Amino acid sequence: MYILGGLGVFVLGFLAYVASRPSKFRYVRSREVRGDAAAAFALIADFHQWSHWSPWEKLDPDMKRDYDGPASGEGAKYHWLGDKKVGEGNMQIVAVEPNKKVVIDLHFIKPFEARNTTTFTIEPKGDRSVVSWIMEGDNAFVSKLFDAVMNMEKMIGKDFDKGLASMDEHLAERAPAAEKLAA
Repeated sequence: MYILGGLGVFVLGFLAYVASRPSKFRYVRSREVRGDAAAAFALIADFHQWSHWSPWEKLDPDMKRDYDGPASGEGAKYHWLGDKKVGEGNMQIVAVEPNKKVVIDLHFIKPFEARNTTTFTIEPKGDRSVVSWIMEGDNAFVSKLFDAVMNMEKMIGKDFDKGLASMDEHLAERAPAAEKLAA
């Protein structure tokens, strides 16, 4: 009886802890990349270019992709459907500041429903740029519960770090030979 009572108190305490977590989340990672602001912006504002650097693009080689709207920039749309590693969702670029910022409405459909805002900011730093990848959204109870067990900030942060590193490598490969010699 005492064991069940103790277990009940623990479960209630854990649920109270989960409920007390913030109702909004914000994950941010930044990295200096080897490309000017225009080059970094071109990779981000064109969903066709994401296969060169996005960490999720390589998880499912059979992932189906559909593009709609303009080729890049505001209004560009991207839908993906993949295996259980990548799920299903879509993105739409909802605002841009050329060579400075791209704002995306991110809608996950499977394995779970969620709608978040993803923003990329680009700060020029000579012939390089500092790219920040930011994801923000509401933290529903299920999300809070998952975060309490899995630490979503670290999990998503690792993927952001991988993506920014891939972006850096891709931009370095595209750099003119003279720039490579100087590096």
